[in-house]
Amino acid sequence: MFSPAWVKDAVFYQIFPDRFCRSPKYNAVGKFVDWDSKPTRSNMFGGNLAGIEDKLEYIKGLGATALYLCPIFKSNSNHRYHTVDYFEIDPVLGTLEDFDRLVKKVHKLGMRIILDGVFNHCSRGFFQFNSLMELGEDSPYRDWFHVHSWPIHAYSGKPNYECWWNYPALPKFNTNCPDVREYLFSVAEYWTKRGIDGWRLDVPNEIDDDSFWQEFRRRVKTINKDAYIVGEIWDAPERWLKGDQFDGVMNYVFRKAVMQYLFDEKPISTEEFCNRLQAAFPEGRGDMPMNLLGSHDTTRLMSQPCTSWERIKLALTLLFFMPGAPCIYYGEELGIHGGKDPDNRRSIPWDKLSEMQEEPVYALVKELTRMRQDNAVLRDGKMEITCDGGGFTVVRTLGKKKMTLAVDSTRLDFLLEKL
Repeated sequence: MFSPAWVKDAVFYQIFPDRFCRSPKYNAVGKFVDWDSKPTRSNMFGGNLAGIEDKLEYIKGLGATALYLCPIFKSNSNHRYHTVDYFEIDPVLGTLEDFDRLVKKVHKLGMRIILDGVFNHCSRGFFQFNSLMELGEDSPYRDWFHVHSWPIHAYSGKPNYECWWNYPALPKFNTNCPDVREYLFSVAEYWTKRGIDGWRLDVPNEIDDDSFWQEFRRRVKTINKDAYIVGEIWDAPERWLKGDQFDGVMNYVFRKAVMQYLFDEKPISTEEFCNRLQAAFPEGRGDMPMNLLGSHDTTRLMSQPCTSWERIKLALTLLFFMPGAPCIYYGEELGIHGGKDPDNRRSIPWDKLSEMQEEPVYALVKELTRMRQDNAVLRDGKMEITCDGGGFTVVRTLGKKKMTLAVDSTRLDFLLEKL
């Protein structure tokens, strides 16, 4: 096992900072929409780091032990995947002092925190790209990006530079440039030295360069050997999991199998589901995946085509029964609805928290986190999957201890048995 030992015991809680909590302890300059507004691609709710700090006891009480924060660096978007400055906290979110205090309190509570690293592309507002727009070919940073012709067409016409998914607002870094590589590695080093416990890497497969991620790993692990490096990989992840790049990936292979089996209008067969489940957790690979059912990129469980309490209950139980670290998308434990981006990024209505905690999904998530914490077999045990005509069985084994999840596929009912 080349992943940090603490990850197998972790339960992650993913936060989209603009929509999680807006604390009055920090007042950002500017106007924001009302907290109960409908999310759009551009409106700003004003969630902040102080709000996250205010809710740490709530998160810990849920049973989560690690935070995964979507980007928090200076940006001109509500999601902050358009980075303007990688060394500054977005002023809407707070200050560097707010960040340091948050990290300190997270650790004081015995929890961990990882940040979202967007190193494939940046914002048009990024200083070095601004230089290209102002100085053209004379810019000292002309090699930092993939420019096809001059002058730069950043705000009108078809972009004449490479950008993520052809969005002109997201120019792609030229990571073959030594200066770019050194800059990005220094970003990783800076925040790791400030005390974070790892990185979630945005679209790392688009930096199609093993040596880049090998050096990234070396730099980060030199500072914190127990830092968790997890990549956003949606398909087969084997290339990245040889012990020299990532410690794990966001397990979208697992998520896709669960969605297609439980929530699609034309579901896959039980046999196909078992095969995909086995493929999502190959034995002996040495990594530690971050398992998820939802994220800021996906439709929420409550808004899936064939959603129901029975399906949600089984999906969440599977999430906590699998090898790896489960990850809860903020508000999933409260039954928040949300369709495709940006609707899946709704704010948490904290004024209705007591009412929402009465919903069965909240009690279920708390029970599942407790179950995982109390049973080492779910964190360290081997897994075996068997399929028959009436359903399937997942068995976790650790020495003489055994836990079995037996699922009746006709009723989507299940039994948990402990030996």
